[in-house]
Amino acid sequence: MKTNKSVIYWLLSGCVLLFIMVTVGGITRLTNSGLSMTDWHLINDTFPPMSEEKWVEAFEEYKKYPEYQLINKHKDFQLDDYKFIFFWEWFHRFIGRIIGMVFIIPFVYFLIKKKLDAATIKKCIILLGMGAFQGFLGWFMVASGLKDMPDVSHFRLAIHLTFAFITFAYTLWVALDLIYPERKSPIVELRKIARIALVILILQIIYGGFVAGLNAGLIHNHWPLMSDGQFFHESIRLEQSNLLLSFTEGKSGVQFIHRTFAYVVVGMIVFLFIKSRKFALDKAQDNGVKTLLVFVFIQFILGIFTLLFHVPLWLGLAHQIMAFFLLTAMTFTLHRFSK
Repeated sequence: MKTNKSVIYWLLSGCVLLFIMVTVGGITRLTNSGLSMTDWHLINDTFPPMSEEKWVEAFEEYKKYPEYQLINKHKDFQLDDYKFIFFWEWFHRFIGRIIGMVFIIPFVYFLIKKKLDAATIKKCIILLGMGAFQGFLGWFMVASGLKDMPDVSHFRLAIHLTFAFITFAYTLWVALDLIYPERKSPIVELRKIARIALVILILQIIYGGFVAGLNAGLIHNHWPLMSDGQFFHESIRLEQSNLLLSFTEGKSGVQFIHRTFAYVVVGMIVFLFIKSRKFALDKAQDNGVKTLLVFVFIQFILGIFTLLFHVPLWLGLAHQIMAFFLLTAMTFTLHRFSK
């Protein structure tokens, strides 16, 4: 079947929307806006309150929950402040609805017009399932911050963030299958290294979610060593009863893993680049691995400055966006070495 450009544009537009949604999600987290909407309705929440009376009603409902009771109540938090945080959470959810429509409506159209082959149909059904599951994960995350403590579970946040990245990567992979329909022999050695690098990168993204969820970037704001000139700060052992808990639930331990694992990510991609020089690469493969190398160093530098400057909004957001670009380059490079 001849590749239909409209299908490729459809999938790439989904990638762009997923990128926007993750970016807005980052702003939502960094502005502490994620708990401003205290329930979830598929239709009723499509638009924000349309009258002052509805705004007051929503604000009064918000006041019943821990974030207001334990934090904002003591900050002279007014309706205008609530409208600000409400906007970002609402906008994040609104983009999710747009993504749903952008995927479902064209998918049905392409099915009717028979523009999708059997393999692409299966992949698109998987994508639709992933999108629905991501919506569930979003509410699952928010719900964890509406009970006792006014903060979401860092485990749930990391799952929500990482699954968004994986959904994006898979959408891009499906699009690349159509952009490059010709099948060539894979470069097995480079494919193996790229696969390992992808797994390592995803683990680093998970720990990025842990750092964000625990606000662990607000401590040990030094580099290359942690506080007090220590590589392995003593607080890591003191935070939890054992190292496993320290490395998954302790602020110092989680930050230690994330900052140290960054060297592993850089090292793996440098290794992939060096190995790739021994092969006769085509233009797409060469561009992919070179872009990957540049992106990983930019991300490494952004991570350092984000830490040193105590995670200002713009740097925290830039660090997250660059992680997205890095995953994009990683996915593209692995695809070109695989097919």
